[in-house]
Amino acid sequence: MPGWTRTAVGMRTRQGRKTMPEGLSMYAEKVYNAMKNAGIDSEEKMANAEKIVGLTKAPKNFVLRALDELQSKGLAKRRAREKAAGYYLIVKP
Repeated sequence: MPGWTRTAVGMRTRQGRKTMPEGLSMYAEKVYNAMKNAGIDSEEKMANAEKIVGLTKAPKNFVLRALDELQSKGLAKRRAREKAAGYYLIVKP
């Protein structure tokens, strides 16, 4: 595609802006974008799966599978808490 380049961490860029990591499923992209747009990018701002389900308006099982995929690719982190685990995106420099 003209105007698109790849960065070292496997992200596509257009005109200098980072967009979507490559090789993600449709639901993983949807969850990634929803978390990024909501600013869930640090441990202080982490959200539980229920909140992410509300942001994406996708079925819970698809969201949980997408979160597992994002974790396996090193794009998201999971923290165990008392009642429910929290998730947040890992910001790559």
